[in-house]
Amino acid sequence: MQDIIDRFISYVTIDTQSDSSSETTPSTKKQWNLANKLVEELRSIGLEDVSIDQNAYIMATLPSNVKYEVPTIGFISHFDTSPDFSGTNVKPKIIENYDGNDIVLNEEKNIILSSSYFHDLLQYIGQTLITTDGNTLLGADDKAGITEIVTAMEYLVKHPEIKHGPVRIGFTPDEEIGRGAHKFDIEKFGAQWAYTMDGSQIGELEYENFNAASAKITINGKSVHPGYAKNKMVNAILIANHIIAELPRHEIPEETDGRDGFFHVHTINGDIENTSIELIIRDHDLQRFNERKELLKVLVKKYNLKYDDCISLEIKDQYFNMKEKIEPVYHIVEIAKKAMEDIGITPIIKPIRGGTDGSQLSYMGLPCPNIFAGGHNFHGKYEYVPVESMQKAVEVIVRICELTAEQ
Repeated sequence: MQDIIDRFISYVTIDTQSDSSSETTPSTKKQWNLANKLVEELRSIGLEDVSIDQNAYIMATLPSNVKYEVPTIGFISHFDTSPDFSGTNVKPKIIENYDGNDIVLNEEKNIILSSSYFHDLLQYIGQTLITTDGNTLLGADDKAGITEIVTAMEYLVKHPEIKHGPVRIGFTPDEEIGRGAHKFDIEKFGAQWAYTMDGSQIGELEYENFNAASAKITINGKSVHPGYAKNKMVNAILIANHIIAELPRHEIPEETDGRDGFFHVHTINGDIENTSIELIIRDHDLQRFNERKELLKVLVKKYNLKYDDCISLEIKDQYFNMKEKIEPVYHIVEIAKKAMEDIGITPIIKPIRGGTDGSQLSYMGLPCPNIFAGGHNFHGKYEYVPVESMQKAVEVIVRICELTAEQ
């Protein structure tokens, strides 16, 4: 346990926030600080073919220790953290033998991690939790995953009696801004399938995710003195309000779960002359996903007819549901499921209400389900991870390697 804690803290105290406004890869120079550290660590634990390319993508190999042919499998995590909340000067707190009560993260600011609000905490009574100090995110997304992969590889190197085939490791930048797989070299990686260690609570096993798109609606109005504006002024702000009001009112993140899709208006900027609406579109079902995009086109056409073509719409597909690519090779999910069951974990197989590098990688030719990394409340000051969940994730990785060789 202490080795996992020490390794995890050594990662999260290095600031690796990504930046969606940057056009470089990685999007921030500070991501190199952890990337270079990981390269040295992978070499020091005995992995081979350790490499880092000009975009900070890291790969390494644990060679097979059996004489018969075994498929090459992979484990992948990302080392950037979300730009949604500060990742600077992370100061983790360790709560041993958690008693189920509220945890004071920051007494001065009265920031409380409350079990009456975050009910998941009650699953971990008696365990060791790592939390924030209330000023930053923690970075368990996805430095917990990196911790687990490195620890599992170190364990397998030290225990050659555990039989396994060739295992490839991949660590990526910029996952949090949707670019983690963009420059991932599938051919160089050379695995037949892989697993991202990037899920949340213990037991999660996911091979479905949203179909996703972003949309931007730009409205060009006409500003006229309000006293003389009749039949002349075109108020871009009010047009934006009309369009938003015509979106399905209950199909929003706050009122959906499971496989429900949604529209999420996240930014609106502007004035009478120029207003823009930015939103994201999400749905697990491809037909409903396409219908959502079509609704935006219909609304823009409607208001363009009314306001003399003053509105433009840009829709960009971001990623697609990896279920289509995983189901033909469903045995890779079954292996992960059995690995969990073999070490006493009840698998929680459910759709991801978000995206993952695994989705993009699956469409690039590397089928890639997602496995829990253990953390909760990602991207904010209430983030925490139970150390025992990270331990179990290490065991799952090891068991997957064993099962692949056995089967």
